[in-house]
Amino acid sequence: MDAKKIEVSAKTEEAAIAEALAALGATKDEVVVTVLDEGAKGGLFGIGSKPVKVLVTRKLYPADIAHNFLKEITLAMNLSVKIETQTKDRQLIINMSGENMGLLIGKRGHTLDALQYLVNLTVNQNSESNISVILDTENYRKRRRETLESLAYGIARKVKSTRKSVTLEPMSRFERHVIHTALQGDRYVRTTSEGTEPYRHVVVNLK
Repeated sequence: MDAKKIEVSAKTEEAAIAEALAALGATKDEVVVTVLDEGAKGGLFGIGSKPVKVLVTRKLYPADIAHNFLKEITLAMNLSVKIETQTKDRQLIINMSGENMGLLIGKRGHTLDALQYLVNLTVNQNSESNISVILDTENYRKRRRETLESLAYGIARKVKSTRKSVTLEPMSRFERHVIHTALQGDRYVRTTSEGTEPYRHVVVNLK
């Protein structure tokens, strides 16, 4: 028996659903019910009666959808990956661990960013409210943030000393946000994003 769905036949729809819920260990709010056969009451003494048949399926939540999607991708890449999810407010935080995680990070996190984008699309395609997905492995997001913050401070010093603007290489939205946030309190420089994706970049210049 599939632990996520079950077909049940009973005299009434209510009885069939109740039996299915008991088998799945779920409540009615946690499942989707599809009536496969409405059955028939039959004639005298129930002759010709036919049971009602229903298919009861557990609802898939964002964390389940994301987990299943990433599992398929990592298995296709011949990677054994442990996937942990945590839901906080409207954010779905996913951490992956295992061997050869560098393959999932890619150059400057490009593969990880692409995976995060795909998971976002997959999770939100049938969702009524938007959920933000943050995908990480080996604490890459924190390490990358610290690297970018150091870069931002160094660029700001250079702009102040040379009095010339500096254009950084194209970055993802996350990376640009880190640069903007790191320098937003600086009294002498300002940052702007210019260009179009995927070549959008940050420019740092004097105020």
